[in-house]
Amino acid sequence: MTLLVKITLSIALLLSIAVPFGAFAAGEKTRGRYKVALGVNTALFFGVMLVAAFLMFSQTAFAAPEAASAVSQSSAGLGYLAAALSTGLSCVGGGIAVSAAASAALGAISEDSSILGKSLIFVGLAEGVCLYGLIISFMILGQL
Repeated sequence: MTLLVKITLSIALLLSIAVPFGAFAAGEKTRGRYKVALGVNTALFFGVMLVAAFLMFSQTAFAAPEAASAVSQSSAGLGYLAAALSTGLSCVGGGIAVSAAASAALGAISEDSSILGKSLIFVGLAEGVCLYGLIISFMILGQL
């Protein structure tokens, strides 16, 4: 990546962070103001991304002499990405499920303490989603 592309992407990141916080730093917080700030943020971010994409893809690309090794490296990288996504997304989904099940279980236990075992089963099932994602990622890493 060239220095110009890196600078452009850094500017896009800074704009996407600075614009919303700067727009809401002072003054009355109304719905219209939120909409304007979101629109400005979206326009600036995608505008800078378009410029970065133009700068990144405007140069001539040449094929590498050893394309086979590049393909195997690319597939290994995609395998690592798949393993990370399976673990990460399953943990996010499991966290959402545990938050719903645990809060409902606490409410039910506060009314009737005899259902503690039943409620723990549902919370455990929600946590099992995370373990399944981790097992899948180990299976993917075993194939690389």
